[in-house]
Amino acid sequence: MSKISNIAIVGGTHGNEFSGIYLLKKWQQHPQLLARSSLSVETVFANPKAYGENKRYIDADLNRQFSASELADFSLANYEQSRAKVLHQQLGPKTNPNMDLVIDLHNTTSNMGPTLILLDQTPFDLQLAAYVKMLMPEAVVFLDEPEDDLANHRFLASCGRRGVLIEVGPQPQSVLRQDILEQMETMTGHILDFVDLHNQQQLPELPHSVEAFLYLDSIKLPLDEQGERIATVHSNVQDNDYQPINPGDPIFRTFTGEDICYEGDKTVYPAFINEAAYYDNDLAMSLLEKVRLELS
Repeated sequence: MSKISNIAIVGGTHGNEFSGIYLLKKWQQHPQLLARSSLSVETVFANPKAYGENKRYIDADLNRQFSASELADFSLANYEQSRAKVLHQQLGPKTNPNMDLVIDLHNTTSNMGPTLILLDQTPFDLQLAAYVKMLMPEAVVFLDEPEDDLANHRFLASCGRRGVLIEVGPQPQSVLRQDILEQMETMTGHILDFVDLHNQQQLPELPHSVEAFLYLDSIKLPLDEQGERIATVHSNVQDNDYQPINPGDPIFRTFTGEDICYEGDKTVYPAFINEAAYYDNDLAMSLLEKVRLELS
């Protein structure tokens, strides 16, 4: 595999997810913490205006603006759409990226712990996941919904030749938690160490396989005919990210006390449970399939 020389670590894609933002401030003051012998690492503050206004975004979710078609459409010119085009030129362009790897830092209000989100399943991605999991057993590997071509992907991390997200929670919006901050910093350090060892062909022996969770679908909170919510996430599910939901298990409790049960035909695993940022879309959780990734 070719060497990875240029890495961008991005914080503040969402202005009220503070761990990445405060880590960027720390690393800008102490750049030696990111230094690795074979790497050039830069930090990028993606959405400073949203941070300044203590919001997730100003006009639209910045982390959904990076498909090739949207980037090429200059009629899409609200703040985040315009900001995405600037970041795309800085980190990409996707046809010939400036960055060999983009690491995008995120917080979630859900109880997901330290999660590594992969956009692809190349040998590099699988080795990275195995390395992080080996050094950080509490980490979870999350496979995003696959795209035939990363050019079609809407996430900021897709601007680079390769891209990953670090998602750590639970952390309320617009606050900091020491444990969550430190988990994010630790995982970032492991990724940088992995890439440096990869470049020098000095990777340790890695596990032959790694457990992961593959995104299947997202489900919404139950609504009435007027679009009003009639239920909330069941207490058996709340805070139990990555724990199994079996057919027939209760997943919602209505405000009048009735259980609504999962009607699928196989066991699934939830994540982003009751994520505060998704309430504007009435999303309740993502459903995942547990898989094992085999390293070649």
